[in-house]
Amino acid sequence: MTASDLFNQSDGAIEWLDFGDSQLGVLTGFVPSHWQLYHTLCNELVWDQPSVQLFGKTHKVPRLTAFYGDEGVEYRYSGLRHCASGWPPTLHTLNMRIDRMLQTGFNTVLLNWYRDGRDSMGFHADDEASLGSDPVIASVSLGAERRFVIKSRDTSRKFKREVFLRGGSLLVMAGKFQAEWLHGVPAEKSVTDGRINLTFRRVVT
Repeated sequence: MTASDLFNQSDGAIEWLDFGDSQLGVLTGFVPSHWQLYHTLCNELVWDQPSVQLFGKTHKVPRLTAFYGDEGVEYRYSGLRHCASGWPPTLHTLNMRIDRMLQTGFNTVLLNWYRDGRDSMGFHADDEASLGSDPVIASVSLGAERRFVIKSRDTSRKFKREVFLRGGSLLVMAGKFQAEWLHGVPAEKSVTDGRINLTFRRVVT
């Protein structure tokens, strides 16, 4: 996929969902040729399957990951350390397109490759100190549709909501979203196709 394939699209309008002081917006069709970009990233990027410590045991995360961004920028979470060494052209072009829309100045992108419905992401919040207060995070989905599940960080509230993220969609989390909500991508064994999720963020250096 060339730079013109990413730029020559109509960005449209983000649909903002009602989450009070939190902000969650979805724009479908942000990358119409999302399967083409999915296969390009599968083949061109360097993927890893890192390990994390849980209850004293080492476990491989149930997905593959990759990390890119401005050279030298580091991002740490869940005991993992990522250091960016630059932008592949396709990711740089996509980041510029998002910045043109949101004016966020993202300097990194973390990619998660869910190879099929058995791969997943547990509930978490992107609230690391290196992201600053009330961070804006833009998430692009490529490939298979997956459920994005949201629940309140206030355990006295039983609220839970699901957003079905289609391939090519853009999701924006902002405001108090990371402070008030947890989100995750549960396993769905019925899903046989893969999905790549790209989360663009600004790491404070």
